[in-house]
Amino acid sequence: MKAGLKTTALFVCMGAAFLAGCAQKGPGPLYMWEAFPKQQYEALQRGGTPASDQIIALEEHAQKARAAGAALPPGFRAHLAMLKLSVGNPDEARLLLLAEKAAFPESAPYMDQFLKRLDPTSSQENPA
Repeated sequence: MKAGLKTTALFVCMGAAFLAGCAQKGPGPLYMWEAFPKQQYEALQRGGTPASDQIIALEEHAQKARAAGAALPPGFRAHLAMLKLSVGNPDEARLLLLAEKAAFPESAPYMDQFLKRLDPTSSQENPA
């Protein structure tokens, strides 16, 4: 009887291991965050990394996300727009704000406020 019990236990364990191996992984993260929250925090501390270096890091992050087919997190484009404005690139900032508005429609009222400060007519446009 002990041998039969051991054999049954062995088959149960093998079956459980097999089923565990077949289990699918859950979905990955919704957005590619990586170091963005840290970069954003440091930028808002106003004593950290120069804006031009932050822009380079964020643009590399965006390229990596595009290559991986991952979505950029909420606020990413708006934060990059703020940095672009700080180095004197209002046209690029405007495009980024429009892209943030398109990616996250719930941000439209907030993005419209920024767009009105750049150009009163730009909040009515859609990104191409």
